[in-house]
Amino acid sequence: MIHHCVFVRFKSALQQADKQAIYDELVALKDALPGIVEVKYGPNVSPEGLNGGFLDGFVVTFDSVEARDAYLPHPQHKALAEKLIAATDGGVSGLMVFDLAA
Repeated sequence: MIHHCVFVRFKSALQQADKQAIYDELVALKDALPGIVEVKYGPNVSPEGLNGGFLDGFVVTFDSVEARDAYLPHPQHKALAEKLIAATDGGVSGLMVFDLAA
């Protein structure tokens, strides 16, 4: 299993409905792409204050490295990634991606 963790600094002016539309599209990838086991998303709830300004995030769990590797260049993922980058504060620098093997 691979946990594809993405932490996001959304633009402050972005409406909650716009965030939800991105998350809904992300969840829809589970039905469109094989190997996605689960998608979770939401705001940071840690009380530690060590989030570095990343206030939101999501985790896509894949059943294998191969499934993750097929997801990355997939056109639906690429289109969603463009929307996500446009919604972040600073473009790509408004994202942090960290994959964990489980």
